[in-house]
Amino acid sequence: MFSFILSVVFSTSALAYDVEVEGIYYNLISKGNIAEVTKGDKKYSGDITIPSSINVNDAEYPVSIIGSSAFSYCSGLTSVTIPNSVTSIGSEVFCWCSGLTSVTIPNSVTGIGSGAFRGCRGLTSVTIPNSVTSIGSEVFCWCSGLTSVTIPNSVTSIGDGAFRECKVLVSATIPNSVTSIGSEAFIECSGLTSVTIPNSVTSIGDRAFAYCI
Repeated sequence: MFSFILSVVFSTSALAYDVEVEGIYYNLISKGNIAEVTKGDKKYSGDITIPSSINVNDAEYPVSIIGSSAFSYCSGLTSVTIPNSVTSIGSEVFCWCSGLTSVTIPNSVTGIGSGAFRGCRGLTSVTIPNSVTSIGSEVFCWCSGLTSVTIPNSVTSIGDGAFRECKVLVSATIPNSVTSIGSEAFIECSGLTSVTIPNSVTSIGDRAFAYCI
């Protein structure tokens, strides 16, 4: 009985949020007076445009963070527009959003968490802004519809399994800024026919291009 009560409390707190504004759920962070997009009572669907700020009780909160798993498993989500106020995209934010076909990442974003787009099978192309310095582990893992990705000169590292099983990805051009390619970064990218690796790369992880037939 004791363990059952604990699980109920945990599940309730996991969906806790401070405020809902026009169908988007937020946590309000007192340090810096900023808002963080989070999960809510209902799953997100359709086309979502995140505002640059929200007004709560006559106070203005810039929307600066998209919290971890905020949109995860929202299979009905089709597109997301992220404002220039956002600087951080958390881990697994769009994980298994199988219907997501379009996402706009602004130049204000400096970090994209691990597994952020894992399993987004509807994504066909992604442009990473030149403000991002690293592509984390499994960021585009199992994006089976991804045919092209633009990696900017600001990126210095490609994480483990970053493009794992992107089976229709045809080519990858890695910019001169990159110094390391993680293990299994492009494993099972069976459609990959061309890769350009610059002189700046000093390490390539185990099985980085395994099963790229």
